[in-house]
Amino acid sequence: MQSIRTAIIGAGFMGPTHTEALRRLGIEVAGILGVDEAESTKAAQKLGLPRAYLSYTEVLKDKNVHAVHITTPNRLHFQMARDALKAGKHVLCEKPLAMNTRETAALVDLAKKSKLAACVNYNLRYYPLCMEAREMVQENRLGKVHSIVGSYVQDWLLYQTDYNWRILAEEGGSLRAIADIGTHWLDMVQYITGLRVVALCADLLTIFPIRKRPKGEVESFSGKVQKIQATEDITVNTEDGGAILLRFDNGAKGTLFVSQISAGRKNCLRWEISGSKSGAYWDSETPNEMWLGYRDKPNEKLIKDPGLLSEAVRPYVSYPGGHNEGYPDTFKQCFKAFYAYIAKGDYKAKPTFPTFLDGHRELALCEAIAKSNKKNSWVTVE
Repeated sequence: MQSIRTAIIGAGFMGPTHTEALRRLGIEVAGILGVDEAESTKAAQKLGLPRAYLSYTEVLKDKNVHAVHITTPNRLHFQMARDALKAGKHVLCEKPLAMNTRETAALVDLAKKSKLAACVNYNLRYYPLCMEAREMVQENRLGKVHSIVGSYVQDWLLYQTDYNWRILAEEGGSLRAIADIGTHWLDMVQYITGLRVVALCADLLTIFPIRKRPKGEVESFSGKVQKIQATEDITVNTEDGGAILLRFDNGAKGTLFVSQISAGRKNCLRWEISGSKSGAYWDSETPNEMWLGYRDKPNEKLIKDPGLLSEAVRPYVSYPGGHNEGYPDTFKQCFKAFYAYIAKGDYKAKPTFPTFLDGHRELALCEAIAKSNKKNSWVTVE
């Protein structure tokens, strides 16, 4: 993998996060591209990267770059991913993959024809205990899954003066909280259980139809530590949160609550899966333990320890028991799967990372959620 070089597209919250994870894997980062020369240069200097690219065309023409990581605003994902694949570059794209299923379907088709690795960064599925829950389902230790319930809640957009490009529909898409964090939950529970959402009923909420936009852009999550001077009112057409009823393809029922306005919750994803034999519960704020529930014996708490986990999960655990692994490690493990696939060179093999097809399915869920909320009724997921 060390012979593969990559470039980072986007210098905001995710660009440095991707860079740090790649360095931990020994993947060489050739350079970074920001919104302009000044941002590219500043980011390259801050991160100690050898090159500040001046344009995306320059990146794609660089023969020393084998893959690109796209961490730009959502509206740019489709064109950048498409152009990279056409230029012969492997692509790892932040979610959502594009703005609609027309675009994601085109990218799925192009990725298949190109025979290149194409990943959507649903990195949260790589928490070791979530992967262990997947093994438990596959080994039928939970029995038939009856229900899947949970939430993904944050508070970084709690106040009317909180602002980021993600609140703008033209930048991020018509859905915000659902597309930004809700799709992580949906990807995770479907990955764990192997089930698919086939129908849903959504009720979304916008607390602030008008927000206060500051002068200049605000990096994700930084509004809580920066002194922001609001300068203008801006109309908001994206949701702050909402509740969704879910129906899965085996008949199981589910509920999901998403919020970016839940005071005190900084970044909290929770799920509980109930089966005919046992149940499991996990919380991202305590990611190194998982509750296991039983009817006829004492409940248990499983801690993250490679000696206690399934053989299939151990390669995704870097540290021994008692040494916690968290959010940054999920990036590392997702990227490790992506670059190992590239290094192996067998593009007929089934990828072990979230693919563009996974990204397409998440957009289909988003469109169904938007449709359901508008119609105020159940809809089938196309």
